[in-house]
Amino acid sequence: MDTDVRRYLDQLVAAARAVLGEDLTGAYAAGSVALDAYQPGRSDVDVALVSARPLAGAEKSALVAALRHETLPCPARGLELVAYTAAAARSGTPEPGFELELNTGAGMPFRQTLSVTGRPAEDGLFWYALDRSILHQHGRTLIGPPAADTFADLAPDDLRRLLLDALTWWLARPFPPGDTPAPGAEDAVLGACRSLVRVRDGVWLSKVDAGRRLAELGYAPELIGRAIAARTGGSPPGGAEASAFQRQVLAEIDTPVAGSGRGC
Repeated sequence: MDTDVRRYLDQLVAAARAVLGEDLTGAYAAGSVALDAYQPGRSDVDVALVSARPLAGAEKSALVAALRHETLPCPARGLELVAYTAAAARSGTPEPGFELELNTGAGMPFRQTLSVTGRPAEDGLFWYALDRSILHQHGRTLIGPPAADTFADLAPDDLRRLLLDALTWWLARPFPPGDTPAPGAEDAVLGACRSLVRVRDGVWLSKVDAGRRLAELGYAPELIGRAIAARTGGSPPGGAEASAFQRQVLAEIDTPVAGSGRGC
């Protein structure tokens, strides 16, 4: 793990423990850190906290005050933190189920969501259960039991539905018309790759690793190659071709063909 990130996570856990005490039963690195894909200057630090019981409003506010970038500077683009109860983490539900969400950092807008009802539906409610599925497979334990024991995976039908919701959400994002390079299109392409690999192969990979796996199988290798290169300074794909690729992936996930993985 990146040294600065490791130090930051130790400090974050200590700060959360100071607020929640023994009711903090687990803390886990998720996202790029868990998937060994952390990229300084680009990646966020994703963290899931687990509490023994629901959090009171004052505890949520205290966590935000203790963990926000102005109090505990994040060495990455920002911190994306979600807190769950232990019951929600092990439920396997497709529902968001979180107690608190905090986005904070030098490179991202500050955001705190103190209940599920405070999360606008148009911002996507599918993220949380998908993140818990990733944590089940790959969560890096900072304190507490192993992530695989703390977070339940999704049922296959729920997983497929949430991946379709995610792809539909990405497709609704506007890109410049035509073949003009579209910043963010690389994440749309590689995120679609990760979704398809999860359905095909049953494993969560980083976006880049998922893209490479599909490119080796003949899935739009030139497009995927440009999407990967864009993460280190290359020109991103055009919005139209990125959207076309996403639609192909969505169709394959929506109507899988037994024994076939070559639908794109």
